[in-house]
Formats: sequence, structure tokens, C-alpha cells
Amino acid sequence: MSQQTSQQMSQQVRTQRVPVFVYAGDPISQAGVASQLRPRPEVLVLDQSELDKAEVAVVVTETVDAGALRVLRAIQRGAAPRTVLIAGSLDETGVVAAAEAGVSALVRRAEATPERLTGVILKVRDGEAEMPADLLARLLGQVGKLQRQILAPRGLRFSGLSEREIEVLRLVAEGLDTGEIARRLSFSERTIKSVLHDVTTRLQLRNRAHAVAYAVREGLI
Repeated sequence: MSQQTSQQMSQQVRTQRVPVFVYAGDPISQAGVASQLRPRPEVLVLDQSELDKAEVAVVVTETVDAGALRVLRAIQRGAAPRTVLIAGSLDETGVVAAAEAGVSALVRRAEATPERLTGVILKVRDGEAEMPADLLARLLGQVGKLQRQILAPRGLRFSGLSEREIEVLRLVAEGLDTGEIARRLSFSERTIKSVLHDVTTRLQLRNRAHAVAYAVREGLI
């Protein structure tokens, strides 16, 4: 094998590795996690100057506090790579705050072995999400409680759409015009227009077709 061919193969392997940037509030934690990942053939650890090339950012923190959230939001405002958060302690409040800040995966620091972390990075790179199973169960419980106690009494679903709004979008998707929908649901045409205007405005959708596409994508119709 020629030296040129060998170099080309080496470069191909390098480009297939997931470019990862590691950030921590203290240099010891940052160096520790980076040193865990560098030997992994699936991962390419980048320097700080190469942040814009990262596909995945790994943020290390002790707790999901205001400082950690500022870092996570700053990453999303930049090149916006997918983000893995390693935290010393995690609870439901921290999970929700991290999700709102754009985090794709959560890993407890005690569980962040090189093998585990590499697997999570690969999942996140492929568009999947990851979090500890016990936290996921508790979070789903909180979502159910929110739906039952707060949203349902107001006629809303967790999607932010009411049953009436979903039914109107379903009929739009079937090709009915405003008058036909009004007759089908025993409402005035003005009410149907108001429902569609409210949905598109609240969800920042462009028009009826966009609203229907949103409902289909979210599994509502």
C-alpha cells in the first residue's frame, strides 16, 4: 500500500468520526472527559477553536443551574450542534430546564463511562434522545399529571391544541372548505375562521396547509 493511499484512508476514517466539543466549568472536568473520549475510534475531540465544526457538544456540570443553562443556550445560539449534558445530580426540574435549553441527552456523571458516553454521542448524532430510565418514568408521570390537572380541564392537550381545533384541522385535511366544516360541526363560518386563525397564530404557522402539516407531523390527525 502506498503512503498516499494510507494517508487517504486515514483521513477517511478521521472524517467518519463524530466531531465532539467538550465543555466544563472547571478545566479538570473538561480535561477528564476529553481524555476519556480521545482514545475512542468513533469520536474526534475538537479544540475550543473548532467549536463550529462540532456535531455534538458535551457539557459537563455538577447541577443544572443558571450557569449551566446559560452555556447550553449559548451553544444552541451558535453552531447549534446536538448537546449531551453530563451532570452530577439530576431531578425532574433539571430535566425540564435542560430540555427547554435544547439538550438532546442527559447522563449522570457517575454513569458516564467512556463506553456509555460514546454510545450516547452516537445516538444523539443520529437524531435520537437519551436520559436515565428512572427520570424518564418520573417525567412522563409529570406530563400525565399536567395533562389531567391543568390542560384537560381547559379543553387542551399537551400539544396545545383543543379537541375542537384538532377536529377542524382534520376536516381541512379531508379537503372541506370553511362552509362545509361549519355545517359539519354546527358552528358558524366565522367561528371556523377564528379557530384556524388562532391555531396558525399561536403556533406560528404560515397558513392552513402548514397547520395541517404540523398536525400530521405531531400525530394529531
